[in-house]
This record gives sequence, structure tokens and C-alpha cells, in this order.
Amino acid sequence: MTKRSLCIFFATFVPMLAHHSFEAEYDFNKTVTVQGTVTKMEWMNPHAHFYVAVEDGNGKVTNWNFELGAIPVLLKQGWKKDSLKTGDQVTVEGFLPKDGTKAMGNARRVVLPNGRRVFAGSSADAGGQ
Repeated sequence: MTKRSLCIFFATFVPMLAHHSFEAEYDFNKTVTVQGTVTKMEWMNPHAHFYVAVEDGNGKVTNWNFELGAIPVLLKQGWKKDSLKTGDQVTVEGFLPKDGTKAMGNARRVVLPNGRRVFAGSSADAGGQ
């Protein structure tokens, strides 16, 4: 194998190994809806992530980690790198992990600060749920 072939292999196939299916991590039957303040946005492959500070009834703040869809899917759905900004107030509907990890989810819909509801490119939607 040539050096060029190895580079193409690693650039093409290795990222695929890091990718996971919705059903491997998340549960269609465990839904969650939270409202809070965006604290961080990570626009990266294979999935974008954003973090939301959510305050409970006792004033305790928990920083939730939400996974979005793949970047090409988000772009097709109208997302831009700056669709979510630190400080934005959002409502997130999604799914919880199968393993019970706290304050983590796969986002299905996000209500943006302007009131627009957008699909989050969740791989759950690809599964026909």
C-alpha cells in the first residue's frame, strides 16, 4: 500500500468507525424536554454538540450535553454554525441514553431564540420514529 493510499484510507474509513447509530446509545422510549441557556456549541464531525444550562425547581443548575445530527444533515435543515450562540434561551426535545448517563441526550427538536422550531438532524428520525 502506498503512502497516498494509506492517507486516503485513514481519512475516509477511520472516521466511520467512530460514528455510532442512534439505537446503540439512545432509547426511543426515554424522552426529555428541557429549557435553558446555551453555554457552548461544538460544530464538528461526526455530530455537532451543544450544551444547555438547565435550572431545576431548587435553583440547582445542570449543564446538559445534547448531540445533534451530522453536519451535512444540519446544513440541509437550515442550520448554520451560528444558529445557537452562548446565552441563547432554547427548549430542547430529545431522547435519553440507554445507559442512564445523566444530563445527556440526543436532540430531536430545538426551539431557537426567535421561536423557530427546527429539527436537530437526529438519527432517530432516520429510523422512522
